[in-house]
Amino acid sequence: MVYSMTGFGASTKKTDRLMVAVEMKSVNHRFCEISIRLPRQWLVFEDKIKKAILPYVRRGKVEVFVTIAGEGLVKRSVHIDWDLLGQYWAGVQEAAKRFAIDGSVTAAELLRLDGAVEVVEEEGANEEVEPLLLTAVDEAAKALVAMRRREGEALAADLRARLHEVEAGVEAIEQRAPLVIEQYRERLARRLREWAPAPVDEARLLTEVAVFAEKADIHEELKRIRSHLAQMADALEMDEPIGRKLDFLVQELNREVNTIGAKANDSLIAAQVVEMKSVLEKMREQVQNVE
Repeated sequence: MVYSMTGFGASTKKTDRLMVAVEMKSVNHRFCEISIRLPRQWLVFEDKIKKAILPYVRRGKVEVFVTIAGEGLVKRSVHIDWDLLGQYWAGVQEAAKRFAIDGSVTAAELLRLDGAVEVVEEEGANEEVEPLLLTAVDEAAKALVAMRRREGEALAADLRARLHEVEAGVEAIEQRAPLVIEQYRERLARRLREWAPAPVDEARLLTEVAVFAEKADIHEELKRIRSHLAQMADALEMDEPIGRKLDFLVQELNREVNTIGAKANDSLIAAQVVEMKSVLEKMREQVQNVE
């Protein structure tokens, strides 16, 4: 089964008091990278979220967005700095004594002094949030994988069609290659007759043709191309990440096709090489998104 690295998944779970929403999106990446955005007070769950996603995603960059809302998630309490208030009060008393003024002050006035009172926010109970959050993460991950699988099936179908196109190009070149040598022999013999009225030296002609044939021999390149095509076809049937393998094989196919274009010395083969390179470029673009 081929999986794409592009996908999206989402899930929302609710109770009477809580709501947890999870969204995931993934794009192509050389490795597996998971980035999680969730409220600061819930960062304690970051590692658990990653561990929940890893069984589903083996390659790609995954961004996870978490929203948590509800009653009782944040508890607020009032903290009074009694030591600071004591210092304030002592200061009031000292000022009244020094300046012979009325030193009376209300409790409300004291509590309004800078730093005397602080409202502290505390996390609600994690045991209420965690099961809801991890359930939403699991459902979103499954939805993400389902989309990646559908995209992967489309990628695999396209790649198989491209493989057939390259194979057709190989067959055309294989049929054309033997004719290139014979045509070179005829062309060389004709030129020799035009240049020299004496009978053509067959031994010399055969030697020149043999040298040309050795330089233009593309048998090994064609053989390796067929091997790479077979490996790609086999890889498309595997149930494991194959993106890097496919990328390597496409590079190797390009290298062999370029070598054929440089060695063949024939316009018809050159035309086939151009077509095959165009197909391989499309394959390369598709392979970049395979897990």
